[in-house]
Amino acid sequence: MAEPSGLTDEAAYAACSEPDASTKDFIFQQTMLRVKDPKKSLDFYTRILGMTLLQKFDFPTMKFSLYFLGYEDKNDIPKDKAERTPWTFSRKATLELTHNWGTENDDSQSYHNGNSDPRGFGHIGIAVPDVYKACKRFEELGVKFVKKPDDGKMKGLAFVQDPDGYWIEILNPNHMVTLT
Repeated sequence: MAEPSGLTDEAAYAACSEPDASTKDFIFQQTMLRVKDPKKSLDFYTRILGMTLLQKFDFPTMKFSLYFLGYEDKNDIPKDKAERTPWTFSRKATLELTHNWGTENDDSQSYHNGNSDPRGFGHIGIAVPDVYKACKRFEELGVKFVKKPDDGKMKGLAFVQDPDGYWIEILNPNHMVTLT
């Protein structure tokens, strides 16, 4: 039996279809993560990672809230809610934090981050100008590391964890070519 391997470049491209013209204006808009304590998560994603809270939605009858974050200038966020909502949902690559009310007070509550069995979801990625500088700051702020930039075989990228244990890859786009 042959040793398992990934697809060849040719096989990967051959497995893809030409996008239908009707999908031309589709965008990847959000990734949703469930969070136990929104105060801790909002602090982490804004103060530590520099994201901006774009909009918050409450659903009292279902007892949950949604927090949309992204890398946007807060001065560009429309003040009027009727304008802000479609604006928020037209941003690329936002992070949607979902908080089910009461989980912050439940000591037994935690979420599976996908990196232990059964494996599934892996991580989100944040591009930074300088991985080492960003990680030095994260270390000073007490951020938990899964992998520091010089650990392991893949040098120059890191993985940190948010308050719920989700992994976040810290990368520099220009350095990625040396890893592949």
